Amino acid sequence: MESRSNDSSFSSPRAYLRALAQTPARLARRAGSVSTSYEEMSRVRSRSGPDMAKTLRWFDLVGFGIGGMVGAGVFVTTGRASRLCAGPAVVLSYAIAGLCALLSAFCYTEFAVDMPVAGGAFSYLRVTFGEFAAFLTGANLVAEYVMSNAAVARSFTAYLGTAIGISHTKWRLTVTGLPKGFNEIDLVAVAVVLILTLIICYSTRESSVVNMALTALHILFIAFVILIGFSRGEWRNFTEPGDPSSPGGFFPHGASGVFNGAAMVYVSYIGYDAVSTMAEEVKNPVKDIPMGVSGSVVLVTVLYCLMAASMSMLLPYDMIDVDAPFAGAFRGSGGWRWVPNVIGAGASFGILTSLIVAMLGQARYMCVIGRSGVAPAWFARVHPRTSTPVNASAFLGILTAAIAAFTDLDVLLNLVSIGTLFVFYMVANAVVYRRYVAVGTTNPRPALSFLSAFSLTAVIFALAWHLAPPGKPKYFMLASCVLVALVLVQLFHSTVPQARKPELWGVPLMPWIPCVSIFLDIFLLGSLDGPSYVRFGVFSGIVGLVYVFYGVHASFDAEGFPSIREKHGEPAKEPEGVVNYSLEV
Repeated sequence: MESRSNDSSFSSPRAYLRALAQTPARLARRAGSVSTSYEEMSRVRSRSGPDMAKTLRWFDLVGFGIGGMVGAGVFVTTGRASRLCAGPAVVLSYAIAGLCALLSAFCYTEFAVDMPVAGGAFSYLRVTFGEFAAFLTGANLVAEYVMSNAAVARSFTAYLGTAIGISHTKWRLTVTGLPKGFNEIDLVAVAVVLILTLIICYSTRESSVVNMALTALHILFIAFVILIGFSRGEWRNFTEPGDPSSPGGFFPHGASGVFNGAAMVYVSYIGYDAVSTMAEEVKNPVKDIPMGVSGSVVLVTVLYCLMAASMSMLLPYDMIDVDAPFAGAFRGSGGWRWVPNVIGAGASFGILTSLIVAMLGQARYMCVIGRSGVAPAWFARVHPRTSTPVNASAFLGILTAAIAAFTDLDVLLNLVSIGTLFVFYMVANAVVYRRYVAVGTTNPRPALSFLSAFSLTAVIFALAWHLAPPGKPKYFMLASCVLVALVLVQLFHSTVPQARKPELWGVPLMPWIPCVSIFLDIFLLGSLDGPSYVRFGVFSGIVGLVYVFYGVHASFDAEGFPSIREKHGEPAKEPEGVVNYSLEV
């Protein structure tokens, strides 16, 4: 076994070369190392120094969830899904996507209640599949947060320009020497990101108040759009297309169109996962987290379905403008030229709320990655006065502002989406694995074999759905995959006992609900384009290299170094209300 030195692997070039020579042994020791809930709540959390203040209640989490999900994208996504996929049945597409999001939210909630720390999916995977799996998904998540936040910040300029009737191009500076897509400097986006960074650094509680106010204004604008749509729309538009040659009825493209529409609109639900990163700052995790996370998903689903119904009543689905569906629908139904200004104002508020929630989430992910030792401990520090992860918040805020300043929206959006769905898939697998496997006492092979076989079945279903030509062979293959999936779940459920049951809050109907989430996540991943997978593969490869050349050595060093509290002679603080499962089956 490798001997441990008190010197850091990065204390000198010679020390680093010596560490590189020991990389295989360190990978074997650290890559698959699994933490415990108790360790995450005590020793690991103490590396941040002061605790984050517990100031949030369930209504704060509901506000964060709504603010994080209901951004500006819904104004465009609804029209695209209706025109290209589902027609008026886009209402059902939103309901199906909302159900998928709710099932995934259940998985997040079980972890967040049992282990209320700021790490979200990173911490959940670290206690189930080990350090490398957690680092891979955590790094992808942080990168996607930064990219998507930069894209959303640039779109704020466009929507604000629409609201006040001034083209956003007048607010951007064009630099002739830079390549296209990187040559328009958006100072408004930079200012917005930096101001929000100051707010989230100052206080999580004040961030919640700001989010609540902006979310309320955004909901008022959406309610206005819904009410006007229902009052001016016509019910016949639910079944009659504008062009007689277009398919008619409520399901113009059949069931496949509804599910393809669900895959398209699911991106509108991304955002609730950031709420789980605030679990460490919740006063009563057992009560507040389930109500906050699940409640926000349910409310947003109702809101989206009403928006979709309102738009479908205003215009036949085949006349909807995919680029500006609501503004076009109002113009087509009577020429309310001022409505686009109202939509622009509402979308501007939605952008601000989604930015606040996402920036809070990305900072807490980065903070806990720093706590784990695979990133510099500087990111883990919690400021004693503000009780927030100031270092992580400021660093990622400045990085987001720098990217938003130069990079075009289309360039950024091509880099965003697959990572979040992949993390949802991993968390659903993790909650099943953790229920059926007790590390060190339970054989993990039955659970791993089941999860692998079930995922493979879901992959075959997704490939058949998206690639196979219509006809009886396709439908037979799809039905066979569903039957095999059901049999696999029932066999696993009836033959493999659960190794542990959560005492506080757990996903009901285990393992059925997480398995449905796994199946739907894979189906939605199958709807993404090739460049998304290329991006994910390239970035994951880079993350793997970072782990091999830095992360594993920093993590190895962290094993032998005390926490900030321990350096000052204080013991790591015992977590309140958490049972130590490290020696318990």
